[in-house]
Amino acid sequence: MESADAPPLAQKGGVRQSPGFVVSGLSGGHGVFHWCLQGFQVMLPEVQDTFRLGEVGIGAISTTREMVSGLVTLPGGFLVDRIRRHWDVVLALSMGGFGAGWLLVGLAPVYPLLLVGVVLVAASASMWHLPAMAALSHLYPKRRGTVLSFHGIGGSVGDVISPPLTGLLLLVLAWQNIISIYAVGPLLLVFAVVWAFRGIGRRASDEPVDTPAPTIREQFARSGPVFKDKVLWGIAFVEGLRGMAFVPFITFLPLYLDNDVGMSVLARGLHLGLVVGVGVAATPVAGYLSDRIGRKAVLVPGGLALCALGFLLVPFGTGVPLTLIIAAMGLFLYGDHPILTAAALDRVGGGVATTTLGMLSFSRFAMSAFSPIIAGVLYQTIGIEATFMYIASVYALAAATLIVLPLRRAAQP
Repeated sequence: MESADAPPLAQKGGVRQSPGFVVSGLSGGHGVFHWCLQGFQVMLPEVQDTFRLGEVGIGAISTTREMVSGLVTLPGGFLVDRIRRHWDVVLALSMGGFGAGWLLVGLAPVYPLLLVGVVLVAASASMWHLPAMAALSHLYPKRRGTVLSFHGIGGSVGDVISPPLTGLLLLVLAWQNIISIYAVGPLLLVFAVVWAFRGIGRRASDEPVDTPAPTIREQFARSGPVFKDKVLWGIAFVEGLRGMAFVPFITFLPLYLDNDVGMSVLARGLHLGLVVGVGVAATPVAGYLSDRIGRKAVLVPGGLALCALGFLLVPFGTGVPLTLIIAAMGLFLYGDHPILTAAALDRVGGGVATTTLGMLSFSRFAMSAFSPIIAGVLYQTIGIEATFMYIASVYALAAATLIVLPLRRAAQP
């Protein structure tokens, strides 16, 4: 990243306005969210035992998370564009709400109360992504794919460290105790977030500092072209398909490793960390390549590879081949989301960035909300092979859609 991408305000301020601080700070905050989320994925077999749930009941947890996220992101994106000058407050409230949600999950004595905690977790995580990704996109437009990939890496670092550590902790602590401990981190970080990102919304704007916030009518007028862009809707459709495949995969992989393969808690955590660890290395490379050679040139081969690897899990889903397939899936599993986001933001201005992000997220969550239920029914009635084939088929449809989408090339430095 070059500081020349940043607007003049960013170069005149102190360390908080430097590109390295902004990118690493937002990416690190993203990692906190994923630490807790991925740790909870490792705990799902224990959650299943505690509340005596079937596979459909476990799928309902992911469905609740996806539905709430979808309901929040579309109006949330419109609202966050209007209150750009208060993005620092939005980020802080998101971090605090996330910690409070996990605390409720850890203390929940009954399944419905656990779902209430999941609702708060999902809403808070969704609201963080809107100003964080919009700010990075606007501050560094010539490196959009790269900086958004670094934001994704922040989440992936949390993903890769949390599973094996959570697996170790499960050897000595109950899952409720672990998730309650994890909740403390976000709650303590609230004030740090306020300090670190103060004024970030004003810096990520082309308008003078004293420009009043747009009225609701003005914001609707700005947002209208976003919802009329057919290519944006195509990108949103692909994002939805990606969610339909990704969410059930990360939901049922730990159950498969535990129930079908018979892995120990530690081995389960290590395998879940493996897929993310490979993704940590691959995601910035994918983002950089998308800035250099185009979004589609990276997205289509990745989608086709995930389809092929998903089908290979059916005959080779045990032993060393399973480990190799999981590692190979990590090459493509996480890098597509920031590139799809960059492809969408390539087409819009800064005044509607979070509206666009809200549109993408709404499509993803709306389409993927019931996918874990579908995958859970397939798992419960036919077997995990049917679930893997369903996931692979959805990735194939996403790749086919990308082939015909006329994606605009990113701005070159």
